[in-house]
Amino acid sequence: MTNRLYGDDPEPDEPVPAGRVLYVPVRPGPAGRAVRIFRTPHGGRTAVGFSTRRQLTAVLGTRQPWIRLGEPALRALTEPLGATSLTVDPRLAVREVAPPTPERRDGTPPTWRPQSTGALRVAGAAALVGILGVWLG
Repeated sequence: MTNRLYGDDPEPDEPVPAGRVLYVPVRPGPAGRAVRIFRTPHGGRTAVGFSTRRQLTAVLGTRQPWIRLGEPALRALTEPLGATSLTVDPRLAVREVAPPTPERRDGTPPTWRPQSTGALRVAGAAALVGILGVWLG
């Protein structure tokens, strides 16, 4: 056996270089928290990390849960899931789905329920399938 000197091994409390440490958005999963995977504009999968918590909350909101991970650890976690790229500090990029709704004459904004929109889509899809079924016989 070889004798090791005490100075050879790093102390457990000493930080080990792990690359850049990022704030990574997570979601609840069956075994705890899972790293969120996002899509690129071209449809590819990408891991996302932010250099500061302020940037994460500016893009994803204050209620977004997060963890801190080193860049190599984030890449190792997401590569088996098909996310071969890493996007650092992305900006929120959302296409406008509908034009803004005008205010009412009394100056109050119109009220709507997001649940109703989903119900209309499902009902419209069911009606379309029913019509196609009758038409095709």
